[in-house]
Amino acid sequence: MLLLLLDLAGTFVFALSGGLRGVERRLDPFGVVVLAFVAAVSGGVLRDLLIGAVPAAALTTWYYLAVSILAGGACYFAHGAVLRLATPIAVSDAIGLGLFAVVGARKALNAGLSPLMAAILGMLTAIGGGIARDVLTNRTPMVLRGEVYALAALAGACIVTFGAAADIPDAVTAPIGAGLTIGLRLVAMRHGWSLPRARPR
Repeated sequence: MLLLLLDLAGTFVFALSGGLRGVERRLDPFGVVVLAFVAAVSGGVLRDLLIGAVPAAALTTWYYLAVSILAGGACYFAHGAVLRLATPIAVSDAIGLGLFAVVGARKALNAGLSPLMAAILGMLTAIGGGIARDVLTNRTPMVLRGEVYALAALAGACIVTFGAAADIPDAVTAPIGAGLTIGLRLVAMRHGWSLPRARPR
């Protein structure tokens, strides 16, 4: 139940980031909802495919589609209210990043992966939706722009996986891992932190 609640919360906030991007790009209502759905489920679908959990959970239940439609509809019909939030797309993206990092890591552990590989899969789960959203709206994905993005997700996922190896309950490690990812991402955005970029000669 904890995993499902975290997964649905991550789905909602990533769907918000996709829906708000759709409004920014002046898409029609269907386009906004489609972008919200893609942003919300791409990372989870990738995770499920990699661990062999097919068909993916996002495609076998109605919860994920309903949450995405709700978030996309809110963005389209009440985008003025949503956009009054401070940097709404970036903040909702950071929250989704943290939630999906811990959910992806836990599901990877449940599938029998080692703590290190589970942490990497948690990171991939977290960044998949943002990559799909950015690619569909013709933007370079954040993970490729030197920002503290994938690294933040990996840090949160590591808290869950190595905490599980130390027999620390998920009820303790999941909030800490999600909070670490969200905090790192928001602080990095606030202070302009980024990883050093390659400098070809």
